[in-house]
Amino acid sequence: MLLWGSAFVGIRSAGRSFSPGALSLARLSVAVVALALLGLVRGDRLPSRDALREVGLPLLFCGVLWFGAYNLALNSGERRVDAGTAAMLVNVGPILIAVLAGLLLREGFPRSLFAGLAVAFAGVIVIGVASSTHSATTTGVLLCLAAAFAYAGGVVAQKVVLRRLTPIQIVFCCAAIGAVVCIPFAPQLLRELGSAPGGSIGWIAYLGIAPTAIGFITWGFALNRTDAGRLAATTYLVPPVSVLLGWAWLGESPASLAYLGGALCLAGVAVSRRRPVPSTQTSVSRADPRG
Repeated sequence: MLLWGSAFVGIRSAGRSFSPGALSLARLSVAVVALALLGLVRGDRLPSRDALREVGLPLLFCGVLWFGAYNLALNSGERRVDAGTAAMLVNVGPILIAVLAGLLLREGFPRSLFAGLAVAFAGVIVIGVASSTHSATTTGVLLCLAAAFAYAGGVVAQKVVLRRLTPIQIVFCCAAIGAVVCIPFAPQLLRELGSAPGGSIGWIAYLGIAPTAIGFITWGFALNRTDAGRLAATTYLVPPVSVLLGWAWLGESPASLAYLGGALCLAGVAVSRRRPVPSTQTSVSRADPRG
């Protein structure tokens, strides 16, 4: 979550020199190279043909939706929607993930999860209201919602793929798929690289290595060990992290109300991660009646 929160700072900084499509292609290309080098060092292999036959379709969905469509939609949407409104719209994603995971992955609909999602989403709304400039356009709103849907579909598809592939294999394949989706922006990227300052190029390297390669690998390990809905709730930590990093790195001072929103996000994540406590009545009924 720390790495993904820092990505918003990086996108804002690199976005001054790169268009949405070029930025997406550059970031994913760096991630592919970094993951390939990591795989060589670790001695990892590409997925077998049998594994690809079994999970090839959900793997394709994950790469196209989360790594391709999500990046393009979000980068484009943030040019038409202020950061506060974008945070509110994109963070519909965890709610969609919880619903899809309950329906498709049979994770159920635990009350604590949805109560926590509601509290955390309220926090995102508070952050959005506090930082909103009310400059959103209809196109920007639709693009941010499209990013939320792509994100939700990608997470659910990744949960299925984790049954056969390792997190490193998945992230490498998905980053490669996402880069292929963004290939049409290659001429634009080459033109913009020629005039981009070193700082923007450095941010692209960071985005590809840290939030994309490392961030998605650690997410994959966590997703393989917990429910998709519960893990998705932790992404509500990203907006307060982004606000704090924006203040520290970009000198953007958040409104006082944003701190309340961040506290609500933290509280909502805590509630969503609670596991139901076994009923004491059940324990008593199973006890020996003779004591």
